Amino acid sequence: MPAMQLTTLLRDSRALAALAVPLILTQLAQVALTTTDTVMMGLLGTADLAAGGLAIVLFNQLRTMGVGLVTSVGNQIAAASARAEGAQKAEAAADVRQGGDEVRALVRAGLTVATLAGIAGAVLMLLIGRALGLLGQDAGVVQRAQTMLLALAPGLLPCLWFQAIRQFTVGMRRPQALLRITLASVAVNAGLNWALIHGTGGLPRLGLPGVGVATSVVHLLSCLALYLSAKRDPALGPLLSLNLLKADRPTVRRLVRLGVPIAATYGSEAGFFSVTALMAGSFGSAALAAHTAVNQLVYTVFQVAVGLSHAASLNISRELALGRTDTALRIKNTALACAGAVMVVVGLLYVTLPGLVLSPFFDTDSPADAEAVTLATRLLLVIMVLQFFDCAQNIGIGLLRGLDDTKSGFRITLIGYWAVGFPAAWLLGYAAALHTLGIWLGLLTGLAATAVLLLRRYSASLRARFAAQQTVPAA
Repeated sequence: MPAMQLTTLLRDSRALAALAVPLILTQLAQVALTTTDTVMMGLLGTADLAAGGLAIVLFNQLRTMGVGLVTSVGNQIAAASARAEGAQKAEAAADVRQGGDEVRALVRAGLTVATLAGIAGAVLMLLIGRALGLLGQDAGVVQRAQTMLLALAPGLLPCLWFQAIRQFTVGMRRPQALLRITLASVAVNAGLNWALIHGTGGLPRLGLPGVGVATSVVHLLSCLALYLSAKRDPALGPLLSLNLLKADRPTVRRLVRLGVPIAATYGSEAGFFSVTALMAGSFGSAALAAHTAVNQLVYTVFQVAVGLSHAASLNISRELALGRTDTALRIKNTALACAGAVMVVVGLLYVTLPGLVLSPFFDTDSPADAEAVTLATRLLLVIMVLQFFDCAQNIGIGLLRGLDDTKSGFRITLIGYWAVGFPAAWLLGYAAALHTLGIWLGLLTGLAATAVLLLRRYSASLRARFAAQQTVPAA
């Protein structure tokens, strides 16, 4: 690589990392939040872990789709704030005021969408809880899960409010408070979990529902903390409007139009991995245990992809708002290079220290876990490659979101996940008799196809836009 290109790549990587690193660390802290809940439920016993785990899966599915509905808020705010900055440099006072009004309207609209999604999701969560008995679940598990869902449901609304304010702060390129608040929430959540489960510190002894109550309280406290932090910020405070009655209906409709495909994409991806878990379970408990362990590893490393994708997406929105299409063309390569560097380090860890990597999930010296450990070790070689494509496809979705093209991302993921990945997993797992290894090779195939299609779509769309800018109209 020529020295000039390397210098440009390093400069672009530093700019991307400035936004991506706080987001990646925030995502990893959120994983720690869910892990804490799981550990606490496990201390209560198998029945409570099963019921609580089922409830959290339902909560996370609805939360993820709700987050998808407000994700485009960050892109829209990044573009609006970039236009306002450009107007400020040009000393166009009217355009600066218009940019501020646009950001304020987007914040109100985003919070309105979050409110509607939070209320609808909470009601749906309770209805699903009532229907669990019709799905063949154990009666004892259903009863426990219903009480857990009742405790979790109120937390969905402040959770989505937090996400809407998060998109505002990140879109304005001021994400630093996010990490501090999320890290603090992990500690508060652990303490509240313990206190409400066991009734310490004068609090009632709630058992399993205490985990749900603690989670809901932590979502509320996190939302308040982020709001107050943003309100005290001299750049963010004047733009943070909570008067939802003044929400601009066309802006709300625009956010919903952009957000629905994102929510559907997130739901489709979660469903893709859920179905493959059911497939792995058909090959026995050792296969399911190995699948669960490596899936958790993939999920943890995936948070790097989420941070890179979001940062790249916001930078695309910003650069296009400033008319710098040539810079936007480079962002794809920068994000993929950063992803590749991280995945090489992770892959080397899988190859050289598989026992250490798998030790949180298995007793690697126990004969009882020997079969699962052997299989999981083989799967590490697959996910070493798979994780780059998983990261690349998520970056591709983010890049298209930066172009306000959320529908193409959804259509392409449907093709990659379900028309390519799922049949490949079935054929390799069952027809080729590769079992769990075949399932993960199918996952790899689907994610690779999705990544290639998404990145090609982005490059073609951006080059077409660039060519249109370069065309001089005939006299």
